[in-house]
Amino acid sequence: MEYRIAVLGGDGIGPEVTAEAVRVLKVVGAKRGHSFRFTEGPIGGNAIDRFGTALPEETVRLVKQSDAVLLGAVGGPKWDDPRAATRPEAGLLALRKTMGVFANLRPVKVFPQLLGASPLKPSLLEGVDIVVVRELTGGLYFSKPKRRWQTARGRRGVDTLKYTEREIRRILQVAFALAQGRRKKVTSVDKANVLETSRLWRELANEVAGEYPDVTLEHMLVDTAAMQLVRSPARFDVLVTENMFGDILTDEAAVLAGSMGLLPSASLAAVPRPGKRAKGLYEPIHGSAPDIAGKGIANPIAAILSAALLLRYSLGLEEEASLVERAVATAIADGCRTPDIVQARERTSSTREVGELIAHLV
Repeated sequence: MEYRIAVLGGDGIGPEVTAEAVRVLKVVGAKRGHSFRFTEGPIGGNAIDRFGTALPEETVRLVKQSDAVLLGAVGGPKWDDPRAATRPEAGLLALRKTMGVFANLRPVKVFPQLLGASPLKPSLLEGVDIVVVRELTGGLYFSKPKRRWQTARGRRGVDTLKYTEREIRRILQVAFALAQGRRKKVTSVDKANVLETSRLWRELANEVAGEYPDVTLEHMLVDTAAMQLVRSPARFDVLVTENMFGDILTDEAAVLAGSMGLLPSASLAAVPRPGKRAKGLYEPIHGSAPDIAGKGIANPIAAILSAALLLRYSLGLEEEASLVERAVATAIADGCRTPDIVQARERTSSTREVGELIAHLV
């Protein structure tokens, strides 16, 4: 069977790290008898430069014809003018809308050999294995009205925080479904002491919990969750939260692993079920890092682990996904390090060297 994968390298280090993820996938395909057809497409700042839009129609067509999308990162100082008609990030938001993805999964797992790479005490990090599930389509980022205007008393701005029962229920179902295959615990993060949307969220979380009697549910205010992520992170299994809270908490959680260069993500258009494939968008959580682009020092592990998630959720190839994840763990155990995670007296490897070693270990 042939699987079609759209590769959108994006800007900065995006093309460099996605190239290593593709390298690993090609080896997986050759060893396991799968046919992967990779097709590249423009997005973000490079697309603005070439086509005047952050998401050209040719990329939209490519995405619709593909089984999954592997994305690098978009943006950079070149396109940061707030007066610009279009920005690279608009391409990412449009891509998510085109694909209908609503659930962003961000696994955070601490590798034992990298306990010293995090600023937190190693004793706090032992056993950390978390998945943060972030709602992608609602909340402050998308709800209307959203505008700025001038008044006689000065400038004003408004953003609207709005959620529907359907949006909340489906993201909660994703979290509970994931927890069933893990340690069977969901922490629902909200701000129910202040926000009406959070009170609705908490009410629906209790209802959805009734559909998953084998999973334990706890509620936690977002400020408490932010504190507990650095104070006692091993207590968490699956965290689920709304769009803005999830955006903030997942970047905080990256500190646990020691580098954003280690953390993958998956954005799905359906609740993950055993034996059911979901179209998805897979990308490292880090940005385009234009200051190191072209130097061969970017960490490709997050992109490679994102490719493992692609195998698992969009192609239904669980064994192959686990194979890639074990290869990454072995490479790290063997001392494979890019500059972002290198520690005292350790040898530094290039982006390509890391990709080649992991591909060899698959």
